[in-house]
Amino acid sequence: MATAGVCPLTQRQMIDAYFIEHRTKILDIAAFLDRFDRASARDAEDDFRMAAFRTALGVLTGDRQGPNRLHAIQMILSDPRTELLEQLDRKGAVGAYGRDDGPER
Repeated sequence: MATAGVCPLTQRQMIDAYFIEHRTKILDIAAFLDRFDRASARDAEDDFRMAAFRTALGVLTGDRQGPNRLHAIQMILSDPRTELLEQLDRKGAVGAYGRDDGPER
């Protein structure tokens, strides 16, 4: 019987089953960052979404080990407010929360 909170696969089984899929995702992120750095205008260096993206990458690549990376990154990208808004502040989601006065564009 599997223990709660423990993946039933071994590390080797995880690598065998999912490595290629996640290798592709890492390459996709690298390509996105390369395109961002080569953009024709440097007009979003301080964009809140990129700041959150870089912070999330830091969680992935940092010394912090353990099974809670997902939660930490979800909290970086999520709106922490719990109070109801009088009305929606934008029609579509932008993927990260602007920490100051809300999302900027």
